[in-house]
Amino acid sequence: MWVPLLLLLLAVGAPADAKKKEEAVIEEVGAKQLEQLVEQHDYVAVFWYGRRCKIDCDAVLTELETIDDDTDKFGVQFVKINDKKLAKKYGISEFPALTYFRNKEPIKYEGDLMNEDEVLEFLTSLDAMELPDQIEEVNAKILDKIVEEQPYVAVFFSPVTLPGAILQTSRAAVSASARSRSWRTLTTRPTSWASRFVKINDEALADEYSLDSLPTLVYYRNRIPIVYDGDLTKEEDVLDWLVQNKSTGDDDDEIEDVSETMLEAMIDSVDYLAVLFYQEDDEDSEAALAELENIDDECDDRGIHFVKTDDEDAARSYGIEEFPTLVYFEKEIPNIYDGDLTDEDEVLAWLIHQLESDEIEDVTDEMLDKLIKEESHVAVLFYDENDKKSQRVLVELENIDDDCDKNRIVFVKIDNDDEAKEYGIEETPTLVYFEDGVPSVYDGDLMKEEEVLAWLLDQVENEMIEDVTDEMLDKLIDGTGHLACSVLRPAVGSHAYTAAASQLIPSDDKGQKKSQKVLVELENIDDECDEHGIVFVKIDNTEEAIEYGIEQLPTLVYFENEIPSIYDGDLMNEEEVLAWLVRQVSSDEIEDVTDEMLDKIIERNPYVAAVFYDKDDKQDLNTLVELENIDDECDKHGIVFVKIDNDEEAKEYGIEELPTLVYFENQIPSIYEGDLNDENQVLEWLVEQKESSTIEEVTDEILDDLVKDHGYVAVYYKNIDDETDEHGIIFVTTEDTGFAKSSAGIKKFPALVRSQTEEAVLKWLTDDKTLELPDQIEEVNGRMLKKFIDDDSDDVVAFFYKKKDKNADAILAELEHIDDDTERAGITFVKCSDSLAAKQYQVTRPAIVFFHNDKPVVYKGDLKDEDKLLEWLMEMKDTVADDVIEEVKGAQLQKMVDELDYLVVFFYDEKCKNCDAILAELENIDDEADDAGIHFVKTMDTAFAKSLGIHTFPTVVYFEDSVPIVYNGELTDENSVLDWAIKVKDDDSIEEIDRPTLLSLIDSEDYLAVYFYVDNSESSSVLKYMEMIDDEAAEYGIRFVKINDKLMAKKYGFRDPPGLAYFRKGKHIKFDGDLYDEEEILDWLTNPDNMELTDAIEKINRKMFARLVERTDHYFAVFFYTEKNCKQCEKVLQELEHIDDEAGAAGIDFVKIDDMELARQYGVFALPAVVLFRGDEADPVIYAGDLKNEERILEWLLVEKNPGSEVIEELSGQELQKQIDISDAIAVYFYNDSCADCAIILQELENID
Repeated sequence: MWVPLLLLLLAVGAPADAKKKEEAVIEEVGAKQLEQLVEQHDYVAVFWYGRRCKIDCDAVLTELETIDDDTDKFGVQFVKINDKKLAKKYGISEFPALTYFRNKEPIKYEGDLMNEDEVLEFLTSLDAMELPDQIEEVNAKILDKIVEEQPYVAVFFSPVTLPGAILQTSRAAVSASARSRSWRTLTTRPTSWASRFVKINDEALADEYSLDSLPTLVYYRNRIPIVYDGDLTKEEDVLDWLVQNKSTGDDDDEIEDVSETMLEAMIDSVDYLAVLFYQEDDEDSEAALAELENIDDECDDRGIHFVKTDDEDAARSYGIEEFPTLVYFEKEIPNIYDGDLTDEDEVLAWLIHQLESDEIEDVTDEMLDKLIKEESHVAVLFYDENDKKSQRVLVELENIDDDCDKNRIVFVKIDNDDEAKEYGIEETPTLVYFEDGVPSVYDGDLMKEEEVLAWLLDQVENEMIEDVTDEMLDKLIDGTGHLACSVLRPAVGSHAYTAAASQLIPSDDKGQKKSQKVLVELENIDDECDEHGIVFVKIDNTEEAIEYGIEQLPTLVYFENEIPSIYDGDLMNEEEVLAWLVRQVSSDEIEDVTDEMLDKIIERNPYVAAVFYDKDDKQDLNTLVELENIDDECDKHGIVFVKIDNDEEAKEYGIEELPTLVYFENQIPSIYEGDLNDENQVLEWLVEQKESSTIEEVTDEILDDLVKDHGYVAVYYKNIDDETDEHGIIFVTTEDTGFAKSSAGIKKFPALVRSQTEEAVLKWLTDDKTLELPDQIEEVNGRMLKKFIDDDSDDVVAFFYKKKDKNADAILAELEHIDDDTERAGITFVKCSDSLAAKQYQVTRPAIVFFHNDKPVVYKGDLKDEDKLLEWLMEMKDTVADDVIEEVKGAQLQKMVDELDYLVVFFYDEKCKNCDAILAELENIDDEADDAGIHFVKTMDTAFAKSLGIHTFPTVVYFEDSVPIVYNGELTDENSVLDWAIKVKDDDSIEEIDRPTLLSLIDSEDYLAVYFYVDNSESSSVLKYMEMIDDEAAEYGIRFVKINDKLMAKKYGFRDPPGLAYFRKGKHIKFDGDLYDEEEILDWLTNPDNMELTDAIEKINRKMFARLVERTDHYFAVFFYTEKNCKQCEKVLQELEHIDDEAGAAGIDFVKIDDMELARQYGVFALPAVVLFRGDEADPVIYAGDLKNEERILEWLLVEKNPGSEVIEELSGQELQKQIDISDAIAVYFYNDSCADCAIILQELENID
């Protein structure tokens, strides 16, 4: 909130003369400047004028300057020039005139220059801005217009252009550059898949669409964005994807599936959107989808876009826990359907009703939180659906929903008691208005909709101090950097004035009138507070006042980062109040607090330094001046620094001398015993207390309080000679330094040595038996709770509560009855009053939270019904028992890796968004893995993963005999994971050979892969990766063997095995890539370039053929033949061998394949045959000439590869007739082989081809 309000201050505070300077003025340029502009910018508008104008040039210029800002938004540079000579160059002979340079090409405007709207349309129309033969660059404004007007738009979001030097060295930049070249190629193709292809460099817009990395391609189909997640360098794949998505869009009978990123983008850009949140393989979801597909067309007809998503993160962000669920978004405002999703007619009627009616949308608590965070003006009706009064109020307020929309007020309703309690709302219906997250409660009659509307509009238009409840105040204190709160005196008998409070703050009419007068004054400075980033609210709640130690009302309290400070001046002097508030924002003063405020600060903040002082003592004040110098440094270290003038509070901490500094860490105090006037020493001590693990120094009074307030306190007594004797511990001294050095390793003296190690002490202190408190639920702080959750083999249930809360005490009494039952069920039950822990787990107290593997689940039922709670806990225990993949970490994981023969580990971390979904899939194969003898576990031990070289999560690793193998496939396909693990376990198929066999195979095999290894751990590990691909290599005709022979390894270049060699007809090459990457090895082995045989036409199989076809930059000729019943095949092959080298030199590889079925697929029905495959062209060309004439075949190949070469194409028969039929003009040279001059004439004719 601070930053946007500061920005508003800068905008509003600009002086009047600055505004005049910023008025739209078309810039004057000279000839050179204009040439530079045209060269550097795609769109330049030029207003030509002179001394003699056909019509008044100044009048035209005045009109055009009204659209200068608009053209800027569309990226059009608008300039004016008085240069008759240059004007003549561009065909301008009369003035005034307007020329539009679009990609350096000038277009003259022929319309009325006095009609600025027509001129603007001319300059910013999509047709005018379209650049031929290139991807045009647009800004956000142009993109909005294109997407709005065109049905199919492809948008290339590119990153910021890097400087040339960086561009050459940055791999990422090179990749982006390569992709841009692919796009230029792609956009020269027919664009039946898109009305427009543009690019944009706008990181803010990319962030808005949640595009995690750039460059990215987004395809807008009827304004719906779809993000491409494939490889942008593969233009054919991209084109296929674009065409497929357009075709899918034309198929109106299927509801489109979208990801979380796409959904967020659609909610932002589509006004009327219906979203079905569903689950894959869920019967209810499938039934609902089957019905809803029938109304997709009707929704489209009415402008409602219908999509579906099974993204659990997206569902969770909107508070959706049951599937399927339908949510309708109207201009980003969600509304949940609560009827029968299998009744398509009812659903359609509801959607149409939402579209046409003025109904207030119903939202979940998560939806509400998003709206309050993202929208400036939100009105929320907290209601009870089963309450008649709520229903009547809703009927009235529906009448003003449209008016709220027109005035930019989002109006929603919510039926959620817990959410209402968070805002201190105890009665429904209640209306709360939020402006930039700050709430204000309506206290009028909700049945009078006109008064409600007037109040809401007044909140929007007029700056006034918002009225809040105590719970709202707590939320604002938590989330607002600078907050001013005026605590007023409530009227006697109001809900904010209680009997208990009246004893401390007596009520009187005079005090009530003073509060109202003060409020009138403070309203005058509300705007100024906004400008300084200070949120100003008011509260009339005496109990809240007492909590902060406020005894007189009205009082002003300023909160900075949750730290309160009380104003002690004259509240009727608004200028003095404003000056004090602004000073609080900018100054480094240590805040003065009451004892109640100090208690709250200590409870809410983990690190607090408090100076106890006497404001009437000059020495104390001088000390404070020194300490003010380190207030900022304390803030940087996360230490809250406050001061307090309260003798009684000091005595409670055993403080007898002032000033004294006390440091609180997680509510545990420690007293500073050094010189308070040495601020550097004080700062050093405070930072040391925070950063290091020191035992806090306390007084006996502090110790008494600690023992009372905490379930566990460990005390180290310094002067303990007598006490140690009582406990049988002998305490002795010695001056024998030699003994100390040799026996205890002591180098500095004096020193204390104990026979008990600190590890043993810590183990004793944190042992479950030591921590256990008989017959009661243990009290823990945040750290202890984390320890229970992390280390306990049991599941953990925590009761989060506030101390001195009578309701919490009553609940606790009930919970004690089921403590033993949960313990017997293996559930650890604890209670926690630590507010920071409650905030960490996002819990509203009081609450019961069940933890399994650090994942919290909040109990939604009645906390006082112990039987229902126990039943729920048992259900939760049973549910997680089905979570069959065991969670392990650290030493336990290492032990399993060391001891188990076959182990699969799923590594993941807290940041992983899709890990829960992947784990849910992997749970399905845990039993099958067990059946195969493979143990399956999961871990968040990222340190262990990193020790294996794993830095991305999630990742699956298979361990066999402690050797790790990483899975590189799709983790969401659990069957693939299982098949892979079983294959790795069972596959030991690489043939072991000896030296004579190796030499024999090198001579006899066309393709031979040899793994040279020795007996060490690295060789064993690499072998596992080799064994994963030997079967696939065999499919390419590659024989895979292994040999343990150091001499042969050395002969073929491997001095330090392991290593991999590839023999092709006896000639070998070495693999120099990553031996742990089986996919890289397989790609290398099957790369056509590596498989090429230099002295013969390579024989390939179907698998190898497929690899060749995949290459779009490659020309190759295929000789289709058969070894059965083909007399000509051998003779033709001999002819072709003669031209293999010449074809290769021309960039055409020759291969042969014995596969009649494959030949038929390409139109070859008689063998032998020669077929040419031409890179990126889909259809190959079949040679129709004489197969025994090698020169003609070579000539044909060269012509087909390069039709522009100096060779006249040879045609005959039907091919010649076809060419004559389709050609407008054709020259044919007829000749025969017996003609002596024909060859000479042909050679001459080649020169004019």
